[in-house]
Amino acid sequence: MKTASLRELYIEELKDLYNAENQLLKALPKMAKAATSPELRKGFEKHLKETKRQIERLETIFNALDESPKGKKCKAMAGLIEEGSEVMEEDMEPDVRDAALIAAAQRVEHYEIAGYGCVRTYAELLGESKAAKLLQTTLDEEGNTDMALSELAAEINVEADEDAASDAAVSSGSPKRRRTRPSKH
Repeated sequence: MKTASLRELYIEELKDLYNAENQLLKALPKMAKAATSPELRKGFEKHLKETKRQIERLETIFNALDESPKGKKCKAMAGLIEEGSEVMEEDMEPDVRDAALIAAAQRVEHYEIAGYGCVRTYAELLGESKAAKLLQTTLDEEGNTDMALSELAAEINVEADEDAASDAAVSSGSPKRRRTRPSKH
C-alpha cells in the first residue's frame, strides 16, 4: 500500500503504536516477575497500568477517526521485547539482571517517545487537537517512565558493579570493596 498523505501516515503510525503497546502489555508482567529490585518491580507494574490507559487513549483516537487500530505488527517492538526476553533467560547475578532489564526497558521507552512525538506532531498538523492532547499525555508518561528508570539505574548499576567487584575480590582473595551510593544532584 502506498501512503499518499500525512493522514494515512498518521493512521499507520498510530496502528504501529497500538500494536506496540499491546505487545508491551504482555511483556511487562514478565519483566516485573524477573526483576529482583522491589522498586524496579513496582515501576514495571506502574507502567503496566499506564500502558492500559495509553491503549484506551489510542482506541479513543481511532474511534474519532472512524478507523480500526488493527492491522499492523510493530516489528521494532517485537525485536525490543525479544531482546528483553533474552536478558530474562540469561544466567546473571540479580543486580546485573535488573540493570539489563532497565536497559531493555529504556530502549522500549525511547522507541515509544519517538513514535508518540511524531504522531502528536502529525495530529497537530492535521488539526486533530483532541488527539494531539491525548498523545501528549502519553508522551509525558513515557518521558516520566524513562526518567524514573534512569534514576533507578543510577542505584542498581552501582550495585551490579559492586557485586562484580566483590565477586572478583573474593575469587582473588582481596578484601571486599566498600559499598557506596551514587550522589543525587
